[in-house]
Amino acid sequence: MSQAPGTPAPALVAAAEAAHAAYARARATHGRAALAETVAQGADGTPTMRIDRIVEDAVLHALEPHAVNILSEESGWLDRGSEVTLVIDPLDGSANGAAGVPLTAFAGAIAVEGEFTQAYTSWLDTGRTWWAHRDVPTPYRTSGRTELTGAALSMLRPHTAKPGPAAAWWAAASRAARVRILSTSCLEAALVAEGATDAFADACSDTHRLVDLAAAVVMVTRAGGAVLDAFGRPICFDPDLTRRWSGVVAATPQLAWELVDVLSQAARSAQREG
Repeated sequence: MSQAPGTPAPALVAAAEAAHAAYARARATHGRAALAETVAQGADGTPTMRIDRIVEDAVLHALEPHAVNILSEESGWLDRGSEVTLVIDPLDGSANGAAGVPLTAFAGAIAVEGEFTQAYTSWLDTGRTWWAHRDVPTPYRTSGRTELTGAALSMLRPHTAKPGPAAAWWAAASRAARVRILSTSCLEAALVAEGATDAFADACSDTHRLVDLAAAVVMVTRAGGAVLDAFGRPICFDPDLTRRWSGVVAATPQLAWELVDVLSQAARSAQREG
């Protein structure tokens, strides 16, 4: 898989462009109820909406000329015998997309022999893109914030039915100056990379899959931040999409570790009391 220095891998660009076109077609030709209808069970164990299927099918078709393995949210692991794997979330924010909320993204990362090397994220509703390579300077810089108190924080929705995640969510939210719930992890990670927000986290609900975090591992780290798991598990390449993480994406390693401490301690305390 060849590419010019300082440019995204052609497979990443082809996948993102296919996702953008398919997303636009789906929105133009289907109503909200049809887009949100469950049509299959994804490889990650969660329901596949019609809008997911439309976008992923287009992306997989666009990747046929590229001799790379693929790990995708709905179809799972497609082994083509390559040392290069494209880890993709063709449509992050599916519920947003089906409902007409303009917060959706394509995200992909290249893994070479299991090591993430570059990432590409595209905001499907606007066409805005972010690209980063671990060995190439990037124009993105995080906010540099090192403390949770007073931070601008994005999080997944609070899982109030579970004592641990609910307590963790409120522990972090009570320290932040601003809290947003955008429901699109890949886009929220890109906003951390460019300094628009200070951190993004899953409050110990173990919702994140590798496709949600792979691009952030490259992009946010290269921009000066850090990507961790709230329970200390390494975020590494694995074709098993049933694995879960509680991702913490932050402007600095100091802020990331503080968030890990706040979230995990609150969750464990609540679980003991419950």
